Amino acid sequence: MTARPWRWLALVPAAAVLLAPFVANRVEPRVFGLPFLLAFITGWVLTTSAVMALIFVLDERADRREGRTP
Repeated sequence: MTARPWRWLALVPAAAVLLAPFVANRVEPRVFGLPFLLAFITGWVLTTSAVMALIFVLDERADRREGRTP
């Protein structure tokens, strides 16, 4: 199996959510009525889905290129 460096992208949302209280710990400004920290974490949770979808697409493309199809 070859190395797939794009899988490291999965660490970005996890790090953002874990480091959020240290970076974005404030109430103001409010975003859609939510305190900033809650909106920041919610945004990264939603972004996690997009990142995982991107990793899935890149993995599927690599599998097809290597001749491995399920």
